[in-house]
Amino acid sequence: MKTLIVEDDFVSRLILKDIISPFADCDIAVDGSEAIQAYRLAWEDKKPYDLICMDIMMPKVDGQEALEKIREFEKSAGLNNHNEVKVIMISALDSPKTVFASYYKGGATSYIVKPVSREQLLREICNFGLIDLCRVTAKQPA
Repeated sequence: MKTLIVEDDFVSRLILKDIISPFADCDIAVDGSEAIQAYRLAWEDKKPYDLICMDIMMPKVDGQEALEKIREFEKSAGLNNHNEVKVIMISALDSPKTVFASYYKGGATSYIVKPVSREQLLREICNFGLIDLCRVTAKQPA
């Protein structure tokens, strides 16, 4: 599995990478602009991302705008919903307006409110079929 972690906070990036890296190759972007660029480069290299974990509130280009641009790119490339990259939006915001915008306006696959727990994040990834739940259980730290 190939994953892009998009987070402007250093500690949050480390936590997400620590959780996901046993199961995936992880790339990092610090804002939405870098996320869009990384997504397009991976696509052009014919090594697209399977998963993007993206913070919503970031400088320059926020997560919502970056997700919209990524979904526009996918539509122009002829991808359907089944072939789209799975995107987990991550935010400290738990407002219904933000959740609604992530799912329906942006096309997020999932939404997690910070602080992110290892169990919650891995359960979401398992639900997408990107990792095997048995494999996750076996790799949990003692």
